[in-house]
Amino acid sequence: MFGTLGSLVRFLFGFTLLAVFSTVIIVVLLLLIPSRVLRVKTCNFYGKVIGRTITWVAGVTPNVSHRERLDGSMPAIYVANHTSTLDLFIGIWLCPYGGCGVLKKEVVRVPFFGQLALLSGHLLIDRGNKDRAVEKLKDTANFVKKNRLGIWIMPEGTRSKDGHLLAFKKGFVHMAIATGFPVVPVIVHGAHKNWEKGTFAFKPMTLDIEILPPIDTTGWKEETASAHADQVHAVFANSLRDDQKPHPAPVTATAQAA
Repeated sequence: MFGTLGSLVRFLFGFTLLAVFSTVIIVVLLLLIPSRVLRVKTCNFYGKVIGRTITWVAGVTPNVSHRERLDGSMPAIYVANHTSTLDLFIGIWLCPYGGCGVLKKEVVRVPFFGQLALLSGHLLIDRGNKDRAVEKLKDTANFVKKNRLGIWIMPEGTRSKDGHLLAFKKGFVHMAIATGFPVVPVIVHGAHKNWEKGTFAFKPMTLDIEILPPIDTTGWKEETASAHADQVHAVFANSLRDDQKPHPAPVTATAQAA
C-alpha cells in the first residue's frame, strides 16, 4: 500500500494530468467536429498517453501476454472484464488505433474527461433505456464497419463489486453479427485489488492481462445471441483465476426438491 496520504497525492497528481491533457485534446476535437473517424483516432492517441500514465500513477506494472493479437486482429470487437475504475484506463491504453470505445453515459459527469467523451466520437449508452442502447450499438456497428474501425466494450455492463465475473449482456453479440468482426477476449486479472471501490487507496501490483485468440463470429445469428454471449462468457470464466470466476448459480427450490 502507498498509505492514505501517498495514495491521495497520487490521485491528485493523476487528476491534474488528466485535466491538463484532456483540455488540450478537447480543443483539438472541436476543430475535428466534421470527422467522427478523426475524433475517434485522436482519442486513441490520448488514450495511449493518459491511459498508461494513470496506470503508472496507480502503482500498476502491466504484464500483457500476446499483445500482438490486438493490432493483429484489427478490426475486431475487443471484449474485456470490468472490476475497477482502472479498467477504463487500461482499455484506452490497450485499444488499437481506430478502436471505438463503448462507455456508459454517466462518464460525462467526470470533470474534463466527461467533456472529452462527449466530443470523442466514441459511443455513450444509456443503460436505463435498453431499446435505445441496442439501437445506438447497431448504429455504431454500421459506422465502424463502414470505416474499418474496431470496438472496445466491457459486456458486463457494470463493474463487479468483488472482482467475480458477472453475466454478459448481448450488445457485443449484436455488434459482431452486424459487422462480421471477430471477438477478441481481453482477460484482466486482479485490477480490483489495486484500486478499491470507494477509496483512494492504491496497492502497487503487477497486473496480468491476457489477449486470447480471436473468436470467429461468421456463423452467429440474432436468434442464438444468448448462446453466443454465454460462449464468450465461458471463455472468460475458464481463463480467470479462482478469485474472479463467476459465483455459483443459486440453487432453486425446484432443484432442491428434485
